[in-house]
Order: sequence, then structure tokens, then C-alpha cells
Amino acid sequence: MLESDEAARRLGVKLGTLYSYVSRGLLRSYPSPGSRRRLFDLDDIERLARRERAGDRVPTRLATVTTSVTQLRPDGPAYRGTPATQLAGTSSFEEVAERLWGPDGRPGSTASWEAFDLPTPPLPGSFDRLRWSAVMAGASSPLRADLRPESVTRTARQLVATMVGSLPGDGPATGPIAERLAARLMGGATPPFVETVERALILMADHELATSTMAVRVAASTRADLCDAVLAGLGTIAGPLHGGASQLAYGLLVDAERDGPQRALDDTLRWQGVLPGFGHTVYLDGDPRFEVLLRGFESMATEPQRRLVADMVALAADHGIPAPNVDLALAAVAWSAGLAPDTGRTLFTVARVAGWTAHYLEELREPPLRFRARAVYAAESP
Repeated sequence: MLESDEAARRLGVKLGTLYSYVSRGLLRSYPSPGSRRRLFDLDDIERLARRERAGDRVPTRLATVTTSVTQLRPDGPAYRGTPATQLAGTSSFEEVAERLWGPDGRPGSTASWEAFDLPTPPLPGSFDRLRWSAVMAGASSPLRADLRPESVTRTARQLVATMVGSLPGDGPATGPIAERLAARLMGGATPPFVETVERALILMADHELATSTMAVRVAASTRADLCDAVLAGLGTIAGPLHGGASQLAYGLLVDAERDGPQRALDDTLRWQGVLPGFGHTVYLDGDPRFEVLLRGFESMATEPQRRLVADMVALAADHGIPAPNVDLALAAVAWSAGLAPDTGRTLFTVARVAGWTAHYLEELREPPLRFRARAVYAAESP
């Protein structure tokens, strides 16, 4: 069942038009238990959508992705109905991962997150090590083609632990994932930093059908194993416009510290046209994840660092630039702690394996090979 906002979005109409369809008998709505909201049957919505598109010469949508994993709302992503911003202050990353995996993921599981026994990666870069981990984890799994939910989630736990353990630096091989990752990112990680890493992992664990998640679902539709599907997601994250956005925001902070916020923002707008870490296609009034993660930055940063970020945000707002997003908060955490510029992408990548696994499990319940787009062929001009 779909809520009113989602039903209207599927049809490409306003809420008033949706309700007019109900009054005209084109749709039926149903009461939502325990609330005054109205719900709509997905099949009814899709049937009306096909009717509205009946005159199209080319099908515009060959696969509909219906998900119960994450809903994007004004208050941020909600994981199976609970806001991620709320979970970021009350849960561990492991608990959130199990929640995302849903009934197939044994919610509340106390299963251990032990890494595969692999050699030290022969690569210097963090992201290359994460990709290496996915390749080697798949090669080390004796029954990687076992797609039962319990096998998939067991592999996911091992894969996350392996990725964290592959990163440069020293750290424990057991214990909470946030503590292991914080130790790899920062030698002698402080409790505020560990808490901030936990928040970041939870907030970045999933974001509905982001580009990398679609890549994972396409791989799942071919019944690729989880490690190969994760590699599909990693290939998409490698692009600077997805997982690498926080690294661009990190550069903006470095420039602002050296040259002042006004010159840094002006130069960035001159050469890039946009400000990295500002604006979001979903959260037009501001990314709710930004404020939650920024509190972690403020707990660790010096007063000049806090003032610099506040001045940047205020200057952008004064000139009508969209509100900051979570990429700026990720960058601020790494910058204030003196960590590598790609720290934000590392946090993003490790966290997103949890969401990818949830979507992978969901896609296994769909008919295989359903993502078959058709091209509109256009001959080249002579």
C-alpha cells in the first residue's frame, strides 16, 4: 500500500488531482490503521498510470521498484518506518543494519561480525582496498552462490568487517564496527570521534534508490552473488558525483581556512559553478542528516573551526544558495580531525553496504532480469 504523497508521485500529479481521482471513482483509497491517513493499492496506481501513458509510442518505464527498505521524507530517510536521524542517537550500526535487512535479516541478531581471513592488501589507497576486499571476500567464500537470506546476511557481516580491517592503520579485529573503523581512521580514536563515526555510518546506511543502489539491484536481478553485486555498487561510488562528493567539500573547507570563506566560496563558484556540500535534489529545505552529523563535528572541533563552518553556511544562506547537505558534514568531520580528504567516501562506502544488502535481498524476491531498458534508435546525421 502507498501513502498519498507516494501515490501522487507515481502518477506525476498533485495531491488534489489524486483525491479527485478518488471522487470520480478512478481510484479507491483505504484507511490507514491507527491514523487518519489514506492508503492506495499499488496495483490500482500502476493500472491508472498505464492508462495515462496509453498514448506513448515508447514505454517509459519497464520495471517498477517497490521497496519497503527506506522512504525519503522531509525529516530524512526512514529505515523501515523509523527516521535515520532518530536511530543515529539511539542505535548501533549493527542494529540498524539488521533493521534494514528486515525479516530476512534476523532483526536484533547478535551474530558476530568477523572478517574473512585475508592477507594485507597490496594497495595504498583506502578505496582501492575496499574494492580489493570485495573481490577477495567473494573469492574466499566457499558457497558464494548460496542466496538464502541467512547466508546473504552472514556474508554481509563478514564483508563489512573485512572492508574495515583492510584499511590502512591499526585497529581491533573485534568489537563494534564503529570502534574498529574509528581506530583505522584515527590512531587513538577518542570517544567523541567513535560516536561521530557511529552516527555517520547510520545516517549513510541507505538512501532509497540512489545510483549505486540501483547498480546493486540490477546485479541482484541477474542473481549475481552479494560480493559481485557490491562490486557493482562500488564501481558507481567511484564516480566523483556520488560517493566522492564529500571530498570536494573537504577541498572547499581547506580553501576557506587558507583564504577565508568569502574568497573560497567565490572561487569555487567561479570554477565549478556550484558549491560542493550544498543543496540536495530531495531535501529542498535542507538535509536533516546534516544537523545530526554536524553535532559530532562540533563536539570535536576547535572554536575557530566551528566558527569557519558557521560563517560558510551563513554566507551561502545570505546569497540564496541551497542549504548544506550531509556531504559537508562528512567533510567537516574529516577536516577538523586532520584526516585524509577521502575519509567521507570511506565512511559512506562502508555504511552503504548495509543498505545495498537490504536492497539485494529485496530484489531476490522479484522476477529475475527485469531491468531491460529499450533504446530509441536515432541514426546519425549524414
